[in-house]
Amino acid sequence: MRLYKIKNKYIKGTIGIICLALFLGVCNLINEESKLKENLVATSNMEGEEVNNQYKDLLENLFDYRNKALLEKNDNILKELYDTDKKFGLWAYEHEVKKMKYLENWSSKQGVKFKDIKTKVKIKKVKEKEKNLYGIICTVSTEYKYSYENQEDITDMFRIGTYHYLNVKIIDNQYVITKEWYTDPFADSLNLENIKSDDIKKYILSSKSVDLSLTPEQEKAIDYAHRYSGAAADEEHGLKFNSKYRDYNPEGGDCANFASQIMFESGRFKKNPTWNYSDGDGTKAWVNAQAFKNYILYSGRGTLLAKGSYEDVYKQAYNLRPGDFVGYEKGGRITHVSTVTGLDSKGYPLVTCHNTDRLLVPWDLGWSDKKIKFHIIKVHY
Repeated sequence: MRLYKIKNKYIKGTIGIICLALFLGVCNLINEESKLKENLVATSNMEGEEVNNQYKDLLENLFDYRNKALLEKNDNILKELYDTDKKFGLWAYEHEVKKMKYLENWSSKQGVKFKDIKTKVKIKKVKEKEKNLYGIICTVSTEYKYSYENQEDITDMFRIGTYHYLNVKIIDNQYVITKEWYTDPFADSLNLENIKSDDIKKYILSSKSVDLSLTPEQEKAIDYAHRYSGAAADEEHGLKFNSKYRDYNPEGGDCANFASQIMFESGRFKKNPTWNYSDGDGTKAWVNAQAFKNYILYSGRGTLLAKGSYEDVYKQAYNLRPGDFVGYEKGGRITHVSTVTGLDSKGYPLVTCHNTDRLLVPWDLGWSDKKIKFHIIKVHY
């Protein structure tokens, strides 16, 4: 009987300890869940540099998977990333399919193969809109690497910066895009018909690299352009515009403003009453693409080398050097300008600009539509 009582006490004690452990465990789980919710809420309200890396990693993985689809030309992979049962998700998916086909057309014309596409994301804001649905505003820097068919051992690189607003939802334990908006650098060419010109491809592939001999002013222009190319710049520069100048993107575009900055900051060209920026405002010739192009030509600071369709001007474009620029005419007016800041391994001119942000991008990429005319302009450095 005594032995039974002892055992009974032992059993009761053991049960008590187990109950206490379970209670503490449950309390700990509740604590951890509470902390997790607090972290998610805190993260959802974060802006700028303080954002949780969780969302950065999530988006970079998502975009890199999309890049994989572009490289492999696989729209089935692409479709997995979108909720195509929703109207906006379907539209976003269809837009990326068009972009994939355009890149395929352009690379075929150019005689190149894309070797790698990598994306870096900088989160601006995250908000949980409803359970498992997040609205995200972010800056995206995408680096493309390519090689020409007849020199696969040489890799060229360009970078494009875009600003995204998207909704991401968790469906079946996977993140999918239900809505996405961004200013697409390829938008003006997404309806491009295949460029099937063996002569163009042959000419490009037969071209050689060029040894550049630059003036100090041209070198300063290049350095300035690359430093302040916004979301396309090296991370060490903060992916920002120069805060000394106003950003005209909310007012229709910043491309001419940036081209003017590059010329002025080179030290070669002085301001004047027609071409001027002061007190947070620029003259029409400083900020308007059409007026900027006209001013450069009529002032004698630049010379028109060629004008016309891509087929009309692509050979003359090989005469462009850093500091020169390309004007893009749409509907009878110059709607965009880009500054040349380098040449690739075939001597093909590479441009840097705002709207969208580009760093060392082939000058016709995103613009080679039959409705667009190019103005190839030499600037007198």
